[in-house]
Amino acid sequence: MDVKAEISEISGEDLRAALSDMGTYVDITEEDLLKIYSLAVRHAKERMALSIKVSEVMTADAVAVNEDADIAEAIKLLSDKGVSGLPVTDNENHVVGVITEADILSVMGMNKGHTFKDIIVRLLGEPAPGNKSGNTVRQVMSSPAITTTPDRRILEVASILEERRIKRLPVVEAAGKLIGIISRADIVRAVAKK
Repeated sequence: MDVKAEISEISGEDLRAALSDMGTYVDITEEDLLKIYSLAVRHAKERMALSIKVSEVMTADAVAVNEDADIAEAIKLLSDKGVSGLPVTDNENHVVGVITEADILSVMGMNKGHTFKDIIVRLLGEPAPGNKSGNTVRQVMSSPAITTTPDRRILEVASILEERRIKRLPVVEAAGKLIGIISRADIVRAVAKK
């Protein structure tokens, strides 16, 4: 049942009956009691939503890129999948890092202050200021990757994402193999549903 509907179904008569059932005098108005109830329901919903496990909201079919892949492959995956970062795996599917749009741009010599035109010129093969760090994903990825496990609560993951200022975490099994990914958007959707 929707909480708002549940609250709107409580009438003054219900409140008086509940107070009567207590068998003692309580110095509180019906309006105050309804407000307390509404706030308690909201807090309970938030607590329940944040106790959800990662496995319940993660994306199980996480797109990843192999550490030996060419940067062009990572760029294509980022673009085709419409994501800003990817887990990087070794040949046994262990998470060894993460590659993001920021990693790609830094390889292209794009620091703050560069324009979109500068980026296009670099993509077309013209040199840009800065040192090129490599041609493979392994050479430019951020490593080690910050990961999580499927049994963690989304409250913990939300704290990590906020503290580290990142958008997603690869989800790994006990052996470190990739089994999914959880993003800030996944957490927001989970909380909104509760």
